[in-house]
Amino acid sequence: MVGAAGGVGSILVQLARRLTGLTVIGTASRPETQDWVRERGAHHVIDHQQPLATELKRIGVPQVEFIASLTHTDRHYAQLVEALAPQGRLGVIDDPGPIDVRELKRKSASLHWELMFTRSMFGTPDMQAQHDMLERVSKLVDAGTLRTTVGEHFGRIDAANLRRAHQLLESHKAKGKLVLEGF
Repeated sequence: MVGAAGGVGSILVQLARRLTGLTVIGTASRPETQDWVRERGAHHVIDHQQPLATELKRIGVPQVEFIASLTHTDRHYAQLVEALAPQGRLGVIDDPGPIDVRELKRKSASLHWELMFTRSMFGTPDMQAQHDMLERVSKLVDAGTLRTTVGEHFGRIDAANLRRAHQLLESHKAKGKLVLEGF
């Protein structure tokens, strides 16, 4: 999972660990974000600033069947394709620059794009599934099974706190979600 220390990644690591039998591997580049990802349940944490294939081999994993790319997909795309096992699946949620999906062909790998509003935007027949998933997650939160993704709380929304939050986001050193509240 590329971007495992972010807000979405922080939840996805927990869900993957608790609801599947998969070995969960997350990426994070700094010691504090690596710890964050481990604390949320990742079996392994690798550094996305290093070649992914090298990092996977370091932990004894030659290729993976599933990859969730949550950020910078275009930057890591060639490495993601290399890391995918034949017939693997690449899930993407960001809006990357151009990527050549033909690179997946030799592995018969598939690309899956996810947008949480697709069901409601198009009134798909399975719209109820979104509600069902959120209900299930709500129960996991209420039971204390899922941990918060709040990385930092900046207090009231004002110009100074907005600047501080924006600077942290631009530094690419944020973990989890940043919270501001009130006016």
